[in-house]
Amino acid sequence: MARIAGVDLPKNERIEIALTRIFGIGRPLSQKILDEAQVNPNIRVKELKDDDAVKIRAIIERDLRVEGDLRRDISMNIKRLTDIGCYRGTRHRLGLPLRGQRTKTNARTRKGPRKAVVGKKKEA
Repeated sequence: MARIAGVDLPKNERIEIALTRIFGIGRPLSQKILDEAQVNPNIRVKELKDDDAVKIRAIIERDLRVEGDLRRDISMNIKRLTDIGCYRGTRHRLGLPLRGQRTKTNARTRKGPRKAVVGKKKEA
């Protein structure tokens, strides 16, 4: 496995897809990195030459915030919002959707599985 930005990339994936395994890199950014490094996006990770891997690693380290740094930045931003007590911060604290969606019946993704209410019976 090739190790780029602290992530082991799967050997049999195309390099364009494999780079998306790195937190903070999606398909468009992966394509830009490979264009700048002048690497064919269709080659497999196991076929990647050492100098190409070094080029890709250098571009990522120079231009991007990925993995741990990016996660830290995101968590610090959320912490700042909760500390100042703004609307988005309180929504983060309560585990509710951040924007104005309906939460009475929807929002199960954000709120988690339904919790049964004790003592409530369904009417016949």
